[in-house]
Amino acid sequence: MNKRLIALTGIVVAAAMTRLVPHPPNMTPIAAMALFGGAFLPNRRLAYALPLAAMLLSDIVLGMTLYGKAMLTSQPIVYACLLGTVAMGNLIRDRRSVLNVGVVTLASSLMFFVVTNFAVWAAGSLYPRTLAGLVVCFTAAVPFFRNSLIGDMAFTAILFGGFALLENSVISLREKQQIVTA
Repeated sequence: MNKRLIALTGIVVAAAMTRLVPHPPNMTPIAAMALFGGAFLPNRRLAYALPLAAMLLSDIVLGMTLYGKAMLTSQPIVYACLLGTVAMGNLIRDRRSVLNVGVVTLASSLMFFVVTNFAVWAAGSLYPRTLAGLVVCFTAAVPFFRNSLIGDMAFTAILFGGFALLENSVISLREKQQIVTA
């Protein structure tokens, strides 16, 4: 395994593991981890599998220690959103720029908000299955969305920006090394 792949893998796993430390509600690096994996991991299968496996492992730990059960009913929807976020990272794989990263970060945050809250409304018993119930569900979720968006933007900047700094200072982490001959 080359140094770049080891570093990328370590960053994805470390980002997922930060879920295990105290944090404000919904302010985790999960979307950033998925975008980063999709945008940087060289093998597309690995780009999907690694963030998913890291999320699953951290969910198991959280389930056994915090939630009291290994799996929550919402996890399949959350995992589907995670895979969608990896796909968004794939879209910018060859066109990484501050603007593109910002756009996919916002898009992934919105996708997660809409999909997961619609699922809560559609499958749960918290809200009536009416248009008014859907509006109440989304309204109640806005404070969590604020935290998600702040976390997604901050952690994405940290992961993408941090790795760009690493690439600039560690030649072996660069995607394409140029060999200069005299």
